[in-house]
Amino acid sequence: MPTVADREAGQLYDVAMKVLGPAFRFGWRFHVDGLENVPTEGPAIICPNHTSVLDSFFLPVVLPRQITYVGKAEYMDDWKTKYLFPALGMIPIDRSGGNASERALAAAQRVLERGELFGIYPEGTRSRTGTLHRGHTGPARLALRTGAPIVPVGICGAREIMPPDARFPRPFMPCRIGFGRPVDVERYRDRAGDRLVLRQITDEVMYAIRSLSGQEYVDEYATKRAESLPTETARIPGQPEATTNGQEAPRRSSADVLRPRTAAPST
Repeated sequence: MPTVADREAGQLYDVAMKVLGPAFRFGWRFHVDGLENVPTEGPAIICPNHTSVLDSFFLPVVLPRQITYVGKAEYMDDWKTKYLFPALGMIPIDRSGGNASERALAAAQRVLERGELFGIYPEGTRSRTGTLHRGHTGPARLALRTGAPIVPVGICGAREIMPPDARFPRPFMPCRIGFGRPVDVERYRDRAGDRLVLRQITDEVMYAIRSLSGQEYVDEYATKRAESLPTETARIPGQPEATTNGQEAPRRSSADVLRPRTAAPST
């Protein structure tokens, strides 16, 4: 059953977009690619990189459909965000006590089961350095529970518009938002409890985000507490495993796959 927070979230979404949409499009130059990769109907999980507080405003402005997020309940204590964020579709989640991540996933599952878009940042928090961090497996768990595709998103320029700790955004700057091909998890539905499958899906999504954003990849979590999951990763499709003397070479981590190759020094 929907909670009170679920019902209230997004009630003023259309009104907010009619006000914020024109204002944001006047204030910044948006360049959007791959919007056809967002399903026109039915559920989908929107997975962007996260380098600026403006990411949660820019995505709703360029999307043709309503998107819902979960956010920390502390936003409801600040007069600046108490009404604005729920109007934009944020469901507040109390992170104190109990399993906050499970409550967030349960709220997200209800959104997807209604056939709507749900947005989640796989890094778990904003990247303070602008680099792309190792992804958490929440989006993969959510996709396996609901069957919804994951749409990777690369946002470029939002951090330059509003750097960390800046009080106000810089106007009239460009922001490019690219939507990648959806990651279909249907082939993994019978292995939803396999941790390596969760990691493989997550690495596939992060690889796509890196390609869209052009960010440097760092194989560590942006959040303070990492997940208790294997650090060894499954192979990303399309990246063949090498062999040495007839034996399989050590499996590469997501950092090995995503890290740009450097040319060998000439002799």
